[in-house]
Amino acid sequence: MTAEVTGPLAGLRVLDVSTILAGPLACQILGDYGAEVIKIEHPRFGDGLRHHGHAKDGVPLWWKVISRNKRTVGLYLGDPDGAEIFRALAATADVVVENFRPGKLESWGLGYDRLSAANPGLVLARVTGFGQRGPYRDRPGFGTLAESMSGFAEITGQPDGPPTLPPFGLADGIAGMAVAAAVTMALYHRDAHGGRGQVIDQSILDPIVTVLGPQPTWYDQLGIVQRRTGNRSGNNAPRNTYRTKDGRWVAISTSATVIAERVMRLVGHPEVIDEPWFRSGRTRAEHADLLDGYVGDWLAERTRDEAVDAFERAEAAIAPVYDVAELMADPHVQAVDMVTSVPDDDLGTVRMQNVLFGLSETPGSIRWTGRRLGADTDDVLGGELGVPADRLAALRERGVVA
Repeated sequence: MTAEVTGPLAGLRVLDVSTILAGPLACQILGDYGAEVIKIEHPRFGDGLRHHGHAKDGVPLWWKVISRNKRTVGLYLGDPDGAEIFRALAATADVVVENFRPGKLESWGLGYDRLSAANPGLVLARVTGFGQRGPYRDRPGFGTLAESMSGFAEITGQPDGPPTLPPFGLADGIAGMAVAAAVTMALYHRDAHGGRGQVIDQSILDPIVTVLGPQPTWYDQLGIVQRRTGNRSGNNAPRNTYRTKDGRWVAISTSATVIAERVMRLVGHPEVIDEPWFRSGRTRAEHADLLDGYVGDWLAERTRDEAVDAFERAEAAIAPVYDVAELMADPHVQAVDMVTSVPDDDLGTVRMQNVLFGLSETPGSIRWTGRRLGADTDDVLGGELGVPADRLAALRERGVVA
């Protein structure tokens, strides 16, 4: 933890009192770009992410990623003494990120009115399933529910199959990135325009609705309800996954008509390029059976490597369908250090995704991996906040701190 702090957010202090998953990811991103992130966890149970996914020799692996660049403090906010300490800590912070149900912070005496009274510049990011307003505000909210309600599941999967959910935290991940962006906007308003701090009301549902594109507008103007099309798209063709001679898979997209022309010349069917319907992606999609047949037959006679090489020489768009092992072995991924190696106290070295954005002047960095529960409680609460050692010991005996 002695690495030099760099990045555009160096000097900012963020308190992460959120749990699975959007809030912690937002704070990971902020920490990657230099913010000092202090992770506040329940002193007995910790963040539930410590128990998600695989572990090695009892060491949780996801935690090493999601809590990198964070110091960890065990503090129970529901105890009056814990709330008092948190108010004092929030007075030193720029940002607090939380995802309790609406009203929970207020019930502990930690609402924005109390926190901002001592720190008018504080930005409070509140992350919930459905936001702080509306009839669903009190419902438990998880990414799975947002993936269902947003329309994502309804349009994902085969036409004759069930709605399909992603096998990872898609909605939470998108929301986490949105929260990180919202925090930087609020800080820019505060610091560049002399504004106050403010409250960010971020639901998990809104960001995934946004990335699903123009569906609401299509429905509003044309009454169109998008349906499942498998790996095909209603916006262009050929666009699908195709099996190669060696049993591997590739994905092809032809969003630009010029790319579609190159593909059809490559697979030996240039005659379709002169068809009137070939001129737009939407009308090509109406002939997906024909185009997929031509492309699929050509690919079935070639190995994946042969297909990728031929498409690259033709300047047509193709990508192999990778599993994670193939991704990490890919020469481009290795050359740009997309998955990087980080020293770790428990595991020696851990490979994980590198920082999200490439900034030429203020690059981010991974300074350390996720730490053990309460590893920094004494340093933060005692050494920095000035809580006497005997009081910390008494609070630790009562289970208020860890």
